Amino acid sequence: MSKRNHFLKAMMLASAVALPAVASAQDITVPQALKDKGSLVVGIESSYPPMAYRDTATNERIGLNIDLVTAIGKKLGVEVQWEEMGFEQLMTSVETGRIDMIGAAISDLPKRREKMTFVDYLVTGAQPFTLTANAQSLKTNDDLCGKRVGAPSFTSYFPEAKKWSDKNCVNAGKPAMTVNGTNGATATRLDLKQGRLDAGVLGPEFVVHLMRDEPNTYALVGEPLLTTLFGLAFKKEDTAARDAVAQAIDALIADGTYAEILKKYGLEKWAMASTKIDAGN
Repeated sequence: MSKRNHFLKAMMLASAVALPAVASAQDITVPQALKDKGSLVVGIESSYPPMAYRDTATNERIGLNIDLVTAIGKKLGVEVQWEEMGFEQLMTSVETGRIDMIGAAISDLPKRREKMTFVDYLVTGAQPFTLTANAQSLKTNDDLCGKRVGAPSFTSYFPEAKKWSDKNCVNAGKPAMTVNGTNGATATRLDLKQGRLDAGVLGPEFVVHLMRDEPNTYALVGEPLLTTLFGLAFKKEDTAARDAVAQAIDALIADGTYAEILKKYGLEKWAMASTKIDAGN
């Protein structure tokens, strides 16, 4: 059984709160405050395809999260008001009430739940990948030992790659991965293509996007080094809005909209059967 399947089995058995699926908007409990305001203010950072990014031809904001949050707004019967900002501003903005929800791709991590609460809607992780030219020598995770592997230094991928190397390479008597911190996903891809790295570690959703954007250029290496969940984030005390959004997503799962959105971006493999609350690890 793969690491992802182990994770999904454990997630289903976890003690985190799971909300029952609903079939229609009539079953969703929309907070009165949200009804009165008539809009859901959503913080977004539009530079991470395929989750949220700009169409190069039209500059229109597009992506999986854009489609999903728009569908959520329709289920709730409210307008979605987007607030564009840098990723580093998102958490502060939801904590201070400037926005109601973080709609960007953000991992539900225990340390983040000190101030926020999450509706988990998609499986993600730290996926190694390489160029197709290297694919014959880099097939499994163990093949990464002794190799130069890059990951964005400001993400959890960087320390997790180091931990994985210590546990699976060094402790097994193999040479450690040389884990290089990069300046983001684009820099990781560039360093790989220019030969400064043997492999990169990014979210599987971004790797899927790269493989669609540049066919026959990249290849996956083994399984994710870790698997966790993407969540839509709320201020910790705002459980009413959180639960309404969870019910809306479950309604989208029930009517097939969720599956259609994931298929559009090639991410069916990472679907969840229902939402979870604060279940990331």
